[in-house]
Amino acid sequence: MIELEQSRNQFPKEPIRLMSRVYKFILPEVRKELDGWRQEAGNIPDPELRRQALASIATKEFHCQGGAVYAAANLQMRQVLVPLIVAFQTISDYLDNLCDRSTSMDERDFRLLHQSMLDAVEPESKMQNYYALREEQDDGGYLHLLVQTCRDNIAKLPGYSAAKPQILDLVGLYTDLQVYKHIAPENRESALLKWWEQHKGRTPQLQWNEFAAATGSTLGVFMLFLAASNDKLDRNSAELIHGAYFPHICGLHILLDYLIDQVEDEVGGDLNFCSYYDNKEMMLSRIALIVEGARRDIKKLPAPSFHRMIIEGLLALYLSDPKVSQQQEIRDASRQLMRRSPLMRLFFFVNSLWIRKHL
Repeated sequence: MIELEQSRNQFPKEPIRLMSRVYKFILPEVRKELDGWRQEAGNIPDPELRRQALASIATKEFHCQGGAVYAAANLQMRQVLVPLIVAFQTISDYLDNLCDRSTSMDERDFRLLHQSMLDAVEPESKMQNYYALREEQDDGGYLHLLVQTCRDNIAKLPGYSAAKPQILDLVGLYTDLQVYKHIAPENRESALLKWWEQHKGRTPQLQWNEFAAATGSTLGVFMLFLAASNDKLDRNSAELIHGAYFPHICGLHILLDYLIDQVEDEVGGDLNFCSYYDNKEMMLSRIALIVEGARRDIKKLPAPSFHRMIIEGLLALYLSDPKVSQQQEIRDASRQLMRRSPLMRLFFFVNSLWIRKHL
């Protein structure tokens, strides 16, 4: 198996080098990409689609900033990776907004909308009218342009054919989750449990809500985009990356997201996977187990220090969120998760605070 030796030398090995690349190259280029998409979104004819597209960019910019960190591991290809990651994440955030605050509760509508994400990573498929099953129709070509931007940049990834089966698997799971978690509230849990029954053999160590959370992360896809920027990538290496990211790193990512959104989701009537734990202590112990699983999994990968920074950066990014200080129980949980934090996590915590305040 090719161990991606060439790319190993490009991975930043310590936090200061990683963040210097992020500040110098990644954040400015993410901002430039999002400015372009904000302008496109502002031209959407349908007022509801325009509102949701603009809101997704305004409130979820940090998703693109975090995802684009992977481009810091191959600066020579960042002009492909940053536009690709930003476009793909922008589709995800836009559709999440459309479904969260939907004028529809139709499972078929949600699946058709998310077909755009599968089409974005499957260049041979034919694009279609993703709004065909909902009232709002005219986005002025916005979603098609996002899909085409993904495709155009994927065409520049020399190792994409090796990564594609693993990417399609992760995007397929993501699509299923988005469909089931947005249907009528009284049907969500039973649909998710039925879906989990089909897949639980893949992650026997996880509870159903943890498996569902793991399918909601785009980090595995972004890591595979990065790997596909290397022409030496083979299918075995892509499978290794998939297995190292799913389920533990992906699960940690989304459980932390749900952890800080509990009050917001309760008010909005949105499903939250952290609410299924019996108590705070159980939740924290399960998240700690998933952190340990993630740390163990990355040891199988080349440049494990880079992926360790991803794990510590996730903890720092979410636990430094302003929402934490506004919720007493989450503030307590954050203190427990940050207790005995390695210096690396504290470093990323301080940087996360600085980026939120100044960028």
